[in-house]
Amino acid sequence: MKYLRTTLLLGLGLFVLPVFADDDHSLLSGDTENYIGYGIIIAVLVLFIVALLVILRAIKVLTKALLKSQGYTEDAIVAELKPVKDKKKQQEAWLKLWSLRPMSEEKNLLMEHEFDGIQELDNPTPAWFMYLFYATITFAVCYLLIYHVFDLAPLQYQEYKNEMTQAAVEKKAYLSKTANLVDETTVKLSTDPAVLADGKVVFTTNCLPCHGPQGGGIVGPNLTDDYWIHGGKIGDIFKTIKYGVLTKGMPTWEKQLSAKQIADVSNFIKSLRGTNPPNAKAPQGTKEVD
Repeated sequence: MKYLRTTLLLGLGLFVLPVFADDDHSLLSGDTENYIGYGIIIAVLVLFIVALLVILRAIKVLTKALLKSQGYTEDAIVAELKPVKDKKKQQEAWLKLWSLRPMSEEKNLLMEHEFDGIQELDNPTPAWFMYLFYATITFAVCYLLIYHVFDLAPLQYQEYKNEMTQAAVEKKAYLSKTANLVDETTVKLSTDPAVLADGKVVFTTNCLPCHGPQGGGIVGPNLTDDYWIHGGKIGDIFKTIKYGVLTKGMPTWEKQLSAKQIADVSNFIKSLRGTNPPNAKAPQGTKEVD
């Protein structure tokens, strides 16, 4: 018992410590923690079974002691604890359950006709088998009517299309919730037409007065060439729009625009590179080539 208790405490400690440990400072990998957890569960189940066996053994010993105290002999105790089973009744029960006839009745079951010395027994199919057979026919008819005649339930391909449609809706809802979690360190360059269209709307509404309708620059710099004052990477553009450059007259937009809108307009600005609009401003800043 002492070693068993020690083993249980050790296993419990290995199982509990990873739970309370920080994911970034855990000494064990996730797979190792899972294996330890599974091992502990199996060990607990084995110990539970062993405990049940011990309890049953104790009950048996206690029963023997009680019977002996009441004057039972060893043979009487064995007969009481292990009664002799009636094999004949068991065989009859099985035959009745499976709707079979005993071998002793085989001569009475012979049919009159025979062929090439082969005779046939008049032993019908068991009732349970026939019920199962009729159940399969009923199931097939119901399946045909439900899925192919009345269209009460979708077929496999239609169910797949329904699941994909539902998944697309859930994906769109998820992306709409996570879109505003982007910042200058996680923003990604995108050429998605929907993203560029949304970015163009933001640009036309907020950026046009300073950068012109085509990004060629008015008060603000030209956004279509390879020269950038504060960096031309997608993260640099996002940061410039978000925090602004007050010394240059560029306002801060993080309170007026959402993170998604800033990401969209940043990608739209990147798409303006090389468009060469008429009357564009002269290059400003440092040349950057993607």
